Formats: sequence, structure tokens, C-alpha cells
Amino acid sequence: MSATSQAILSSWSFDPKIGLGVVGSVVLYLRGWLILHRTSRSRFPVWRLLAFLGGAAALWLAIASPLDAFSGFSLSAHMVQHVLLLSVVPPMILLGSPLLPLLRGLPRKFARDGLGPFLVWPALRRIGSLITSPMICWIVMAVTLCAWHLPAAFELALRSPGWHKIEHACFLGAALLFWWPVIRPFPSRPQWPLWSVPVYLLAADLLNTALSAILTFSDRVLYPAYLEAPRLFGTTALSDQSCAGVIMWVPGSLVFLIPAALIAIQYLSPAHLLVRPLRPNQNSNLGSRRIPARSPALAAVSRFRPSEPRPAVLGGNLDLLSMPVVGPFLRAGSTRRFMQAMLFIIALAVIADGLFGPQLSSTNLAGVLPWTYWRAFVVVALLAAGNFFCMACPFMLFRELGRRLGLRQHSWPRALRSKWFGIALLVLFFWGYEVFGLWDKPIWTAWLIINYFLVALAVDALFHGASFCKYVCPIGQFQFVASLVSPLEVKVRALGVCASCKTHDCFRGNERQRGCEMGLHLPRKSGNLDCTFCLDCVRACPHDNVGIMPVAPGMDVVHDWQRSSVGRLSRRLDIAALALVCVFAAFANAAFMTAPVVAFSSNLAARLGLASSQPVTMALLLTALVFAPATLALSAAYVSRAAGQLPVTIRELLCRFSMALVPLGVAMWAGHFLFHLFAAWGSAWTTLRRAANNAGWHLARLPDREMSSPLLGADAMHVLQTVLLDSGLLLALYLAWRICLVYAPRGRNALRLFASWAGVAALLYAAGVWITLQPMEMRGLANTILPP
Repeated sequence: MSATSQAILSSWSFDPKIGLGVVGSVVLYLRGWLILHRTSRSRFPVWRLLAFLGGAAALWLAIASPLDAFSGFSLSAHMVQHVLLLSVVPPMILLGSPLLPLLRGLPRKFARDGLGPFLVWPALRRIGSLITSPMICWIVMAVTLCAWHLPAAFELALRSPGWHKIEHACFLGAALLFWWPVIRPFPSRPQWPLWSVPVYLLAADLLNTALSAILTFSDRVLYPAYLEAPRLFGTTALSDQSCAGVIMWVPGSLVFLIPAALIAIQYLSPAHLLVRPLRPNQNSNLGSRRIPARSPALAAVSRFRPSEPRPAVLGGNLDLLSMPVVGPFLRAGSTRRFMQAMLFIIALAVIADGLFGPQLSSTNLAGVLPWTYWRAFVVVALLAAGNFFCMACPFMLFRELGRRLGLRQHSWPRALRSKWFGIALLVLFFWGYEVFGLWDKPIWTAWLIINYFLVALAVDALFHGASFCKYVCPIGQFQFVASLVSPLEVKVRALGVCASCKTHDCFRGNERQRGCEMGLHLPRKSGNLDCTFCLDCVRACPHDNVGIMPVAPGMDVVHDWQRSSVGRLSRRLDIAALALVCVFAAFANAAFMTAPVVAFSSNLAARLGLASSQPVTMALLLTALVFAPATLALSAAYVSRAAGQLPVTIRELLCRFSMALVPLGVAMWAGHFLFHLFAAWGSAWTTLRRAANNAGWHLARLPDREMSSPLLGADAMHVLQTVLLDSGLLLALYLAWRICLVYAPRGRNALRLFASWAGVAALLYAAGVWITLQPMEMRGLANTILPP
């Protein structure tokens, strides 16, 4: 046996006081549970006993295992202790509903005569109600967590065994209070409504993320005691601190996010049984047959049922087109022409500078505006509003020019009336962007834009309708998928008005205004797929019955009804493939900018005897964009079908559940693009000033420091990226769960169906977190590498 193994095995400790306390609590609980289980099996099932025993075992592991001995040498080991005491032990103990079992486990005479008068004391009840108030619990947890992570307090706990025990006691006590409003152990009463619990947990996750980011990205050791301690396993004090931050960050966040997602699922279900605050006179006792206030996290799984399909509309009568100023502005046809003209002028400037300006990407408009600014603004607009960049698309100006040529137009070939051609172009673009470094070749970017204009001109000059937008444009395909999580949608205001309409001008058009060239009939339109926000339907409708209204992001993919021009999502393998490409490309595009992936490609090329790493990059990208999504999605569909024992095809499951991953992909795109935007936010002005000076125009100059410093610091940027990924994961899991309930209304069957797709989402989330923690190539800033 090695010396390290001997040291680990000999590091188990036994503190008689703590050991007897844990063992005594387990004995009392077991005795009381056996009594209550015989009289009330539904309230005290076996799983509650297992939860309590698991919590006690985790507590013993945290305080008596080698973790405690190694905590003085390794911050990572110390952090594992903290995660157990804060996020594992308390919820498991509370899931056991320990109050009544511990009380019944005491000798009857002592419980009745000794504790009975004290427990019914009104002042004690008021105190208990006060200290278990969610606001008090959250504040106690936050203060405890922050105070003990201050260097002075942390050092005190490291150097004094007594204070170390007090630190652990504070963490355990504060965490029990924190999880009390979430678990709501019987017979306690919820004080806040159910919808507040996810907010409560997300607020705690933000605090945990901030502390984790400080540990992970600090460039110095925060706790000097670890500089003096012997190093284990060849690590440095700083790398050990970063590892501790990751341990606190990822598992710590999941402990908050998973119950928040489950409770949100329960609350957002129209058929859920809400756990509402009880009035003081609503008493519940052990002998009552009334259903007890259950843990919302458990009730979310066992009581959640699907609702009847219906459009998910928010905001009541809120309509963007009915608002003053905004409504008339968007309705006017000249508004779209103005927006297109502005972007057309910018495109001309980018083309000119790309062709004739300096070929250093960080100083050329073609290297800065499309790749740093435009992509970020597109994703922000999609997340904040809708597909407004399609509305302002400058390529459509050339479409109008092509139609004025008077060429004979044809119908788009039937064999190409799907998304497969657009998917091929999109994969080719993502692949070529990395392989050929389009971002670093301004002249190539200029020619790409020129060819985009020419193809748009040719396609819409030769074919009817918006064939370029619907079947060809790779940018449009990306935005159609991303707009599934947009909060706004072009919708009819009243279906009854459409039912009595005889002309259907929104679809067919009239002598003054053309209708929807994407083939979307508004009464049967659902979601933002294939909608370019051109608002031709708004201007064509004679009844003024079309608006831009808020909707629940992503909820359209839950339902599988017949959609105008799109059909049923369960039958559209091309749309599922498009969604998967957009999702996996988000992670691949960001990963190939990180130092570890760049180094891996170079090392692999060297081992294969290749002179360049480009062939390796080509193969890895093709794997990430095509083979990885196909393999993972097919495997998840096969496993979910086998586990759920459903009489549906693997193809249908793949088509349905692939759409649920879109929020996670959009979150990764947003985090990636915003990183570039905030890091190089001043580059546009610097480049524009250079281009203007070359043209003989002299623009004002701002201080160099102001323009070169990042808009957000590294820590704040990582927090923002993590919040985006957290939100994307929660929405993806929620959508997948809702789809599961369409096929398997029973919670247990739905969980079996849900597991494989939740695994895919968790894998993507973990990859996204890992990517954001790596040093990243800062394209557009002289090709530098920014540290994590």
C-alpha cells in the first residue's frame, strides 16, 4: 500500500461528542419513524427514512472522513466539505421530515411532560415562524457564507480546530434554515407562495456564483495558510484554489438550479396542486386525512400533469403595435426601408474597407463590425424582443431590385422545399469560419457579403415568393431557430375575426399590399419559425387584427399541432437537424477559440506528422457539427423510447426533443458573442475613425484607455455567462419535461423518458461552463488570448 493510501486511511477521525450525537439522532429518528410508519405510511414512507439516513451519512463523511484532515492542506478538500454541509446534508435531513420522528423517538413521558408544555408555548411558535421566514433564512445563509469566506475568518478556522468546528456548525445551521422554505418539512406551513421558491433559489445561486468566480479567477492566493501548507498531488496553491472555486460553482449551482427547475415546472403547470400559505386557523394534525403540504420539489415530480394544448400568451392585451409612437413607427412601410437602408450603407462601408483597407482584422471594419458587433446585436435582439434583424435585412433591398428586372419567375423546386439546403449552407459556413479563419481575413469577409447580395438577387429574381429567406439564407435559418425563445411573436389578436374573414389578405395580399411571402396563414401560424417580422401581414390585414404580442419563450415547441407552412414538428426531421446544428455549433464555435482546444489540435497534427493543424481542425469541426449531434440525439431518442416503452418512432422523439435543446444553444451563443462585444466594445469607434481618416474625414478621438478597456471585468463577464447558461439549462429542461408529459402523463414514466434528454442537456451545460473557464482567443483585438 502506498504512503498516500495509508495516510488517507489513517485520517479517519472519531470525535465522541459528534459521533454520539449523530448516532443518537439516527436511533431516535429510526425509533420514531417506525412508530409513525405503522400509523401513517403515506406521510412517512421508506424514502423519508432513507433520505434522513443519507443525510446523516453525508454529515459523518464531511466531519470524520479524510476530507476534514486534508482541509488544512487543500482548499479543494475543504470546499467539498462545505458543499456537503451546505447543499447535501441539510436537504436530505429535511426531506426526512425529522421533527415528528425525533419527537416520537423520545421516551413518551419525557416528550409529553418535559417537552410538551414547551412546544405548545405561543412565544416559541412565534419565534419558530420568524426564524423560518424565507427572507430571514436567505439573509442568514448569505451572511454566513460571505462572512466565513472572508480571509480573516477563513484563516481563523484553518488555524484553530475549535473555530473550525464552529464554522462547520454555522454552515450546517444556516443551511438547515435556508432549505427549510424549499423543502417545507411536515408539519411546517409554507409562508410564501410557490412561485417565490425558484426566485429564492436563483438569488442564492447568484451569490454562490459570485463567490465561486472570485475563487476561480483570482490571480493570487486568498488564504495564505495554504501557501505554507505542504502541497498534495503536485498542485500549486493557486491551482488548488481555482479547483475549489469550480467545485463550489458547478455542483453548488446544480443543487440550486435542479430544484428551482422542478418547482418552476410545478408552478407553471395549469394542472398542478399549488402549495399556498396557510392561515393560522388552518390546522393540520397527524391524524387528519387532509393531504399535507409536501416538498414542492417532490410534488413537482409526482403531481405534475399535462394541460390541454393552448397558445402560451403573456401580458394580457399588451400589443407592441397598439402602443403609441412604437406602433405607428413599426407599421409604416418606410420604417423597414429606412432600417434596411441603414444596414445597406453599413454593409457597403464594410465591403469597401474589406477590399481596400488594411488586412489586419482588428483595424478593419470587415474584421470588427460583422464578427464582433452584428452577431452580438442579433442574439440580444432575439432574446430581448424578436427577429427584428430579419426585418432590417439589407439583402432584401436587392430582392426588390431583382423583381424590377422583369424576369420570368418560377416556383422553387419541390425537391428543395425543406431546410436541408439551408442546413448544408449553415454547416459549411460554421465549418469554413473556423477552418479558413474568415474573422481574420477582411477581404474574404467582403467577398462573402458581396456574394450574399448576388445570391439573394438571383434567387428572388428567378423564383416566386421569399424563396431565399425560406430555403436558402443560412443567417435566416439560424435566426428562425433562435427566435423560438424570443418573447415576442406576430399573432392574430382575435381568432373570431379571422374566422369571418373572406379575403385572407394577410396571406394572399391585395392590390395595395402583398401578403406573407413565407406562406404563413396567420390564424394557423404558431411560433416564430419562418417568420421574418416583415409585417406585410399587418399592413395587408383589412381588419387590423394582427399584432406583435408577448409569448412564453420556447413554449411553442411543447405542442405538436399543425402549423401553417411548417406542419407538425414531429414530422420535420429537417427542422430538428437545423436546431441540433445551431445548438452544437454554439459550443463548437466557442471551444475552438480556447487555448486547450487550439493546443490539442496542434499537438494532434504534430503526432500525425502534419505540417499544419488545419486538417485536424477540419475533421474535429465536422465531428462537432454533424456526427456529435446526430449520435447524441439518436442515442437519447433510442434510450428514451426504450425506457418509456412508448409506441412512437425514434424519429418522432428525435424531432420533438431536439427542439427543447434550443434555449441552451442560444444561451451559449449569447454568452460567447457578448464576451467579444464587451471585451472589444471600443474597437468599432477606433476602426471607424481609422477608416474615416483614410477617406479624408477626421472624427473626434476619445481617450485610448476608455476605448480599450473591457466594458465588463473578467469576473463579471463569467458571472453573466454562467447566468445565461443557467437560464438556458432551466428552460431546456422545462421544455423537455413538458414534452415528456405529452407522451407519458404519469410522473414516473415521464421521468424515464426525460432522463436521457436531461443527460444531453447537462452534458452541453457542463461543456459550456468548461469553455467559459478557459483562456479564450480574443478575435478582433490583434489575435490575443485573454486569461480566464
